[in-house]
Amino acid sequence: MELGNIKRSVQDMAKIFGAVIEEKLGERSQLEEQVRGFARQVETMVADALSARGAGKVKLRFKKLEHFKGELPAYATAGAAGLDVRAALDAPVTLKPGERVLLPTGLCVEIPYGYEVQARPRSGLAIKKGLGLVNSPGTIDADYRGEVQIIVINLGQEDIEIQDQERIAQLVVCPVVQAQVEEASELGETGRGAGGFGSTGV
Repeated sequence: MELGNIKRSVQDMAKIFGAVIEEKLGERSQLEEQVRGFARQVETMVADALSARGAGKVKLRFKKLEHFKGELPAYATAGAAGLDVRAALDAPVTLKPGERVLLPTGLCVEIPYGYEVQARPRSGLAIKKGLGLVNSPGTIDADYRGEVQIIVINLGQEDIEIQDQERIAQLVVCPVVQAQVEEASELGETGRGAGGFGSTGV
C-alpha cells in the first residue's frame, strides 16, 4: 500500500474515532485532538518504515546445484545495478551468427515477493561480440524455484565461443506492482486516442 493511501486510511480512522467518542462521551474537542495526535504518530511510523525499506538491500538467496562451480553472482563495482552471472558449462559452446542457446548457471534463486529479477545483456559482450539476450530483459518471478538459465543470441557477424564461468548476463532486482484487472465497456478519452506506430512522427 502506498504511503498516501495509508495516510488517508489513518485520517479516516481518526474521524471515525472522533465521531464515536463524541457520541459516547460528548467531549469532542479534547479527545479528537488526542486521536489526531495518535494518527500523526502512526503516519510517522509508517513513513519511517517505508524509508528504511527503501534504503535497505533486497536479499537474494541462491541455491547451488550439482553442476555449479565458481562464484556466486556479484556486483563488479560499488555502484553497479546488475549482478554478473556466469555460465556453468561442461564444455565451451559455439554460436554461429543468428543462433541462440539456453545457457545454464547452476543456480536457483529465492526472490522476495514484491520483486522480480531481470536478466539483461552485458554491454561489453554486446559491443565487442554482438552477444545479446533473446528476451531482454528476461523476467525471473518471485515464485520460480527452477534453475536460472539465460537465453543468449549471436547478433554479430562472426562465431562466438562461450567458455565455462564466463560472465554472460547481469541480474537486476526490480520492484513489481501487480495490476487489478477490470473489464470496461468504455475507456477514458485522451488526445492521442488510438494513434500508434509512428502516429507522432518518425
